[in-house]
Amino acid sequence: MPELPEVENARQVVEKALHRTITEIDDHDQYECRPHKPGEIADALVGGRLTKALRRGKAMWCETETADGDEGPTLGIHLGMGGRVIVTAPEGEESSNYGGGNAKVGVRKSDKPEWTRFSMSFDDGGQMRLFDKRRLGRVRLEPDIDALGPDAAEITRDEFRDMISRSAAPLKARLLDQHAIAGIGNLLADEVLWQSSVSPSRRAKTLSTEEVDELRRVLRRCTRAAIRKGGVHTGEIIPYRNADSSCPRCGAPMKRGTVGGRTTWWCSKEQA
Repeated sequence: MPELPEVENARQVVEKALHRTITEIDDHDQYECRPHKPGEIADALVGGRLTKALRRGKAMWCETETADGDEGPTLGIHLGMGGRVIVTAPEGEESSNYGGGNAKVGVRKSDKPEWTRFSMSFDDGGQMRLFDKRRLGRVRLEPDIDALGPDAAEITRDEFRDMISRSAAPLKARLLDQHAIAGIGNLLADEVLWQSSVSPSRRAKTLSTEEVDELRRVLRRCTRAAIRKGGVHTGEIIPYRNADSSCPRCGAPMKRGTVGGRTTWWCSKEQA
């Protein structure tokens, strides 16, 4: 599942589709567009425009307006494990979240047309497409985002202190809880905890206020870096999350275990 940086990169691509009149929508894939029937999304949006591309954590959605300028339904877009948003400009140039937020990346030679699960055409000749080989993404009207916690990139100091200090869960499990803090996935959690030199299995409420504040600073720094570089796979510790690897900072062996139900890697010395 994509993490916050990948979804933010995709949101930046979707921004290129804003304020363009929608002339046609292909929503035939009933699995990708569940629970809607073919044509239901098209009936709701054709003739209108996307007006804002928004994100909270791993959730992304667009606000819309109708052809008459009234407020339209919200359109949710979920990338799944490997989905890509591709937006074609009027002159034919394509932008995709594959390779970074503003990468100019079209359909690759290995891509197949049937992997386009949803498409939206504009009156200027351009398109927005959800390209999803594994068919794990989702497009739907009026997505529910109310259950999500504050966005990990925007969470305030007081919100973060509260979310961490009132939990007895292992720290990594708390960071992965989307109801508490939205957007942190497995790789970003390992990166943040390694850069903070904190054990992933330490109980969240045992951190001091100073440690919690430092954890938030590291989270914000790691998130910004991952967005800028194109994804969480660019983190410093990510290449060392494998057997026989050593911590690139101190040389101690990396350890592997399960925390919060997820495979976790940490430095055996600095994160003991």
